[in-house]
Amino acid sequence: MSTSNSASRLSTPRVLARLLPFARPVIPRLVLGAASALLASLLSLGIPLVLEAIISGPIASGEVAPLAWGVAAVLVLGLLEALMVWARRWFVLAPATGVEYALRTTFYARLQRLPVAFHDRWQSGQLLSRMMQDISMLRRWLAFGLVLLVVNVLTITVGSVLLFRWHWVLGAIFLATSLPLWYAGYRFEKTYGGLARRSQDQAGDLATSVEESVHGIRVLKAFGRGKHALRTFAQRAETLRQTELRKARAVGWVWFWLVLMPDVAFALCLAAGIVLVQLGQFDVAGLLAFFAMATVLRWPMESIGFLFSFLLDARTATDRVFEVFDEENTITDPDAPATVASVRGRLAFEGARFRYQDAAPHTRDLLDGIDLVLEPGETMALVGLTGSGKTTLTTLPSRLYDVTGGRVTLDGVDVRDLAQHELRRHVGMAFEDATLFSQSVRENVLLGREDLEPGSPEADRVLREALAVAQAGFVHDLPDGVDTVVGEEGLSLSGGQRQRLALARVVAARPAVLVLDDPLSALDVDTEALVEDALRDVLHDTTALVVAHRPSTVMLADRVALLQDGRITAVGAHSDLLRSSEHYRQVISSFALRPAQGPEQRETEEATP
Repeated sequence: MSTSNSASRLSTPRVLARLLPFARPVIPRLVLGAASALLASLLSLGIPLVLEAIISGPIASGEVAPLAWGVAAVLVLGLLEALMVWARRWFVLAPATGVEYALRTTFYARLQRLPVAFHDRWQSGQLLSRMMQDISMLRRWLAFGLVLLVVNVLTITVGSVLLFRWHWVLGAIFLATSLPLWYAGYRFEKTYGGLARRSQDQAGDLATSVEESVHGIRVLKAFGRGKHALRTFAQRAETLRQTELRKARAVGWVWFWLVLMPDVAFALCLAAGIVLVQLGQFDVAGLLAFFAMATVLRWPMESIGFLFSFLLDARTATDRVFEVFDEENTITDPDAPATVASVRGRLAFEGARFRYQDAAPHTRDLLDGIDLVLEPGETMALVGLTGSGKTTLTTLPSRLYDVTGGRVTLDGVDVRDLAQHELRRHVGMAFEDATLFSQSVRENVLLGREDLEPGSPEADRVLREALAVAQAGFVHDLPDGVDTVVGEEGLSLSGGQRQRLALARVVAARPAVLVLDDPLSALDVDTEALVEDALRDVLHDTTALVVAHRPSTVMLADRVALLQDGRITAVGAHSDLLRSSEHYRQVISSFALRPAQGPEQRETEEATP
């Protein structure tokens, strides 16, 4: 994606600086945490200075009282260091979780605002891995990686200066042996950065495989394709494993230098120190204090490799999160939304055109100039052969997709001039593929009625009426009635039960315009007849556009619109179209010949550009 490519060209500090708006409220506490960590490091650096004073003073002179004071000083420095380490964690942990919360809620809100076209292009596993793994990594980096990286670099700087205090030769040797570490770090960044990005992307692909397998477990079992799914998963898991191994080798290589060079420095400094002592240019107390200081610096130096890899992981996580934030939202509210004082429900398509973003450039539009008017209170059936664009047409009134030409109007107002919240309050949809949430039946049905107080008499009345229209009385036989929590996506219910609850949901919303995309396909003939009878009472004052795949659904409508090759080629009563349109007779006859077809298959065919 372009966002990814542009972000990858930015330097690591500039990428991580994008977190500043989320981290700004907690910066004071992060600074206090870093100050506590720095003070802890400085206290640890003070211990070698006390040791030098003890060796050159009380131990050399044999006095016991000053020696006790020296021991007490080391103990106090150790206790204060431990206290500062505790303070660091106290200062940074809660703010870091606050940043994580802000990032995660903003990310989720962004997913809700982005258009359906975005979700068509992005794998759900990739979004899930960004939402959970990447944002959690950023929290850990803010609370641990960032603070320790800054503090350890400062500790190494201060400690290196103190090493020169004892003897410039020893300090120079120690500093010179650290130079290869900078080159190793440069090579590490070049290698590890790309591997970190590849690993996190592959983890997202793996999450997608798991999600698809869990959601499609019935299909996999029915066709005996569990082993095939396992092989596909294993291949992706092996690809991720190989990438993780390459990351581990890169980290292992930089750790090799981080462990080796301090040992080399110790050996060279020891040899030089012994020579200096023999020459009378250095004393034993100073040599011991020098090595105590070098030992204190060893952990900060060794930790740089781990913290540097953590930094690159955080940079990659930031890239991945902001790729979603940077996605263009093509369906937005106008700066000055129009209002419809009293919605009558006149829905009109005026030269409406639509093509998918990934459609071939020289192909015609899927919807190639739709002219169709639904008068207030009218029920119109939409029929056409598979692939004619019926489902796509139903997504335009509520702006799930925007027209690419022409316009769709509600009571004469272009739907793009209305705020989305208001538009979707007036235009309701029931999909053929009924999706329910892991909530109670009551919450699923009343999803579109945020104006109702849960548990109020009015809410209960609307719920009863919607369930009655949808012939969903089966809910009263569930273990907890309307308070029964349905399983994920409602898969604990049958297909017909899910469709009836989805229909009840849109009926409860009481929109002025109702768009039904063959919502009764999973019902048996008798139940469908009962639902259609109840719908007639609901639709008498509601404008309805109904995608029909059965003659009985067509008979529910006042008029029928025939969609052919992306255009409305005929509109009229069912009986009139039977007499006048050969293509209409072909479509109606195809209903009888139409094989049993699941909603997922039909939706895929309808959405094919």
